[in-house]
Amino acid sequence: MARSSVALFALLAVSTASLGAVHGIQPDDIDRNAKPCEDFFAYANGAWRQKNPIPDYMDRWSRRWQSGELNKERVRDILAELSARKDWPQGSAGQLAGDFYAACMDESAANARGVEPLRAWLAQIDAITDRAGLQREIARLNDAGIAAPFAILAAEDPREPTRTIAHINADGLGLPDRDYYLKPEPRFVEARTRYLTHVAKVFELAGAPAADAARDAQTVFEFEKRLAQASLDNVQLRDPRRQDNPTTFAGLSKLAPGFDWGAYFEHAGLPRVALNVAEPAFLRQFDKEVTGAPLAQWKAYLRWHVLNTAADTLSQPFVDENFAFNGQFLTGATQIKPRWKRCAELADAQLGDALGQKYVEKYFPPQAKARMQEMVKNILAAMDDTIGELDWMDAQTKRKALEKRSTFVAKLGYPDKFKDYAGVEVSRASAWNNLVATSRWNVADERRLVGKPTDRGRWGMTPPTSNAYYNPLQNEIVFPAGILQPPAFDVDATDAVNYGAIGVVIGHEISHGFDDQGAQFDAQGRLKNWWTPADGKQFAAKGQCVVDQFEGYFIEPGLHHNGKLVLGESIGDLAGAKIAYRAYLKSREGKGPEPTLDGFTPEQQFFIAWGQFRGDETRLETQRTMIQGDPHPVAKYRVNGPLSNLPVFQQTFQCKAGDAMVRAQALRCEVW
Repeated sequence: MARSSVALFALLAVSTASLGAVHGIQPDDIDRNAKPCEDFFAYANGAWRQKNPIPDYMDRWSRRWQSGELNKERVRDILAELSARKDWPQGSAGQLAGDFYAACMDESAANARGVEPLRAWLAQIDAITDRAGLQREIARLNDAGIAAPFAILAAEDPREPTRTIAHINADGLGLPDRDYYLKPEPRFVEARTRYLTHVAKVFELAGAPAADAARDAQTVFEFEKRLAQASLDNVQLRDPRRQDNPTTFAGLSKLAPGFDWGAYFEHAGLPRVALNVAEPAFLRQFDKEVTGAPLAQWKAYLRWHVLNTAADTLSQPFVDENFAFNGQFLTGATQIKPRWKRCAELADAQLGDALGQKYVEKYFPPQAKARMQEMVKNILAAMDDTIGELDWMDAQTKRKALEKRSTFVAKLGYPDKFKDYAGVEVSRASAWNNLVATSRWNVADERRLVGKPTDRGRWGMTPPTSNAYYNPLQNEIVFPAGILQPPAFDVDATDAVNYGAIGVVIGHEISHGFDDQGAQFDAQGRLKNWWTPADGKQFAAKGQCVVDQFEGYFIEPGLHHNGKLVLGESIGDLAGAKIAYRAYLKSREGKGPEPTLDGFTPEQQFFIAWGQFRGDETRLETQRTMIQGDPHPVAKYRVNGPLSNLPVFQQTFQCKAGDAMVRAQALRCEVW
């Protein structure tokens, strides 16, 4: 909308103040010097970004990320209240969360101990004398959640998701992904050099002489490089069929015969039933290493992964070195997060249900859940309408798509049943011991699921988490209470704003059920083709349009998005915006239009709300890391990319052919 148009709307507007508690968009966040039809990302909240630079300890910043950090302050306040009491019943949620936080916050104790909490762990690795001892040590580390070099997870069987099976996944790399070990581009070469220095420094901090530390760092790198060469890349990892490799226990033993799987499964309490190997080539490489790599190499590798896991619970030199590489170098942050924030994050990750109960009591009232339920209902109905009107899909495939949509389950706020963490022992004595104890409990809790009917009541995120997800195997969309806060969702906001922010997120998660990955799962969550061949080809062609669009988005000269990597999220954003807008119109039926606020029509508020919710300023270092491995595009293109395909956006802001936010008809993408 041109500035003259803004002025015209202002003459007709109802002011926000006159409507009392009704919340609209943030008009002061808008950059009036930017043009919505040229760069909507700059327009929607460019003024906010100019006034609010990224904090030194963050890698990106917007009102959304600011809200996430405010959420952590709420979690901190709950934890501080819990930790102030020392008379909680042993094993209660208050005792566990309170003592965990208190131990984590005891910086003086951590500094006094140095690497001492790991002495027994490192000594046990050094004491390995044979292959049997090596295998026992791998199992022991896996018990504590140290996935070196593989992880066994409990998840639905892709072919029969009503049952839960063990999935053996590739893991055990210290760099973000395989390409960091293998690709010749200067940024990867620099990362390898920095990584070697980082690993050596951590070994030195643990007491190794400089020469030995440098040698062991090189050993670790070469060991991980061999694992990386046998691993799938980030695009391949998005293909669920590549990772669908069912086998029997006997088949697992044949795939990697050098490892005593019988002893491992007995130690872990896992039944010898059908399972899945996500990356067979990786497991074959693991077999070569476990039978052929010298024990000295294995010891260096395992010592590193223990130190790397423990670094943030140790003394300040370990914390600083960990931040220097994983924070400063990889993300561009210039200052480490405050200790309380890191401890709150860790407590949420390890004991999320223990503090989640307190969180939802304070910050997720019943009326918020009721309004969210109504929005989800409308957006699901809008998805039905969209599928029904598609002109490129035949009747048979439409029936299957509508059947799948009809089986969607929405989980909002918090689970019906919280975990009780029975048997986990937490004290104020040692942050590392608490991390080990809670990790062991969480690993054992997951292992207990293997071989049993799928528990559909479990959640993959904790209640305070500011995020959401779609699970294709259960065909569910999940929104923890942590994301159902302003600016994503506000019980006092207009429908236009809520549908434009959290509504698009709801539509996005629904759309994941029909993106390039989700569309491979049927109404029962099975990895099963439900497409006719002709419709499958049309769907692939529509996806290729999105791939091509995002291949053209650069973050700096010579470095652009990988369209195949971000395809699913970009389909989600495109369809999410379309169906959320449609649902917003549906929500107003029988109610009449909402008022113009601060000079903006309800339709404009909808799109500005999306731009303001997604308007992250992101450090270049973080963007480089995202381009490499994150399936989400950077914020600018999550805003401009989908909206430039939507005629309704262009009509709302009176954009013309040739404007940057108007893709030419021949290039316009529409999947759903």
